[in-house]
Amino acid sequence: MVFYRSVSLLSKLRNRAVQQGSLSNSVRWLQVQASSDLDIRSHLKELIPEQQERLKKIKSEYGKVQLGNITVDMVLGGMRGMTGLLWETSLLDPDEGIRFRGLSIPECQKVLPAVKPGGEPLPEGLLWLLLTGKVPSKEQVDALSSELRSRATIPDHVYKAIDALPITAHPMTQFTTGVMALQVQSEFSKAYENGIHKSKYWEPTFEDSLSLIAQVPAVAAYIYRRIYKNGEIIPANNSLDYGGNFAHMLGFESPEMQELMRLYVTIHSDHEGGNVSAHTGHLVSVYIRKKLLLLLLLLYNYSY
Repeated sequence: MVFYRSVSLLSKLRNRAVQQGSLSNSVRWLQVQASSDLDIRSHLKELIPEQQERLKKIKSEYGKVQLGNITVDMVLGGMRGMTGLLWETSLLDPDEGIRFRGLSIPECQKVLPAVKPGGEPLPEGLLWLLLTGKVPSKEQVDALSSELRSRATIPDHVYKAIDALPITAHPMTQFTTGVMALQVQSEFSKAYENGIHKSKYWEPTFEDSLSLIAQVPAVAAYIYRRIYKNGEIIPANNSLDYGGNFAHMLGFESPEMQELMRLYVTIHSDHEGGNVSAHTGHLVSVYIRKKLLLLLLLLYNYSY
């Protein structure tokens, strides 16, 4: 439902981007990836220790600094107006709209790699931007697309779990069941049971996150086709990118629809830290053993 209601809005965004022309002077900051390394994990291996030290320094130097006053209205309003989370990947401005690592949607349309010149940004490019803070090259995005494809296989037991539900079950009930069934593959659960050090939590968390990102389109498309298309499932097309392949598995083959899906997935990839899903994720993250279930909870909250 949300997807179809968004079509007209996406059209307006694209028209706005065309009218903007050159955006080079309006970009607040922009660091184009200079490294030739195509593996996103190796970039994170360098960045994360730096960020861990940065957070330690912030806590030690500013841990007692007050961020403002809290009123009863704020508490009753569900923390409305309160600063409660540290979130750097995106910011929702009431006037400008959302920015991803400082870049507006039209700016992302201009600088992120696309399938064709002037096309919509690839979701893989935004994922790289969110994780590293840098705009990737086309080669790096292609490598990430390949990595996601290699992780996209869905075990048979996931489909069996979904099929055990009546077809009349709410799509989100079916989706939750499917993602829950993927939890048995969790790398974090295995690492935690083996006593992984806290400083290394990010490594299996990254593995689970990337695998879940890769597998979610196939699960969602399976449920859509099961409910609305008489269960006629369309297999993945490994020649397509993430957004294009999702449109294909849903049953939309036109290049225009694939472009629309690329933009749709890109601009819905993050929604700052003050929303319900991000807040819920932080609250329940103390239950550390089930990281994949935490990711499921985030997906569930974000979808509504």
